[in-house]
Amino acid sequence: MNTVTVSKKGWVVIPKKIRERYGMRPGTKVAFIEYGGTIALVPLPEDPIEAAQGILQNGSGKPLTEELLEERRREYEREEAKIRRFGGQ
Repeated sequence: MNTVTVSKKGWVVIPKKIRERYGMRPGTKVAFIEYGGTIALVPLPEDPIEAAQGILQNGSGKPLTEELLEERRREYEREEAKIRRFGGQ
């Protein structure tokens, strides 16, 4: 566990090992997140768009839009089959 002391101005020094592990260098922006009585210091990405790329991957390797279109086609086919079965067109 790394322990640091808060200065009179509220400053803390992030230990070198942690800065290196998370790629924190001068100018890196961080966010303080509070939850359940805990404070987390989270380094923010330089490019949030690039960092978010792939965050919504579905595991199949297909783009989500392609999977959605396939699901819509299957849904359409099921509905058409119901209509035929119950005397529709």
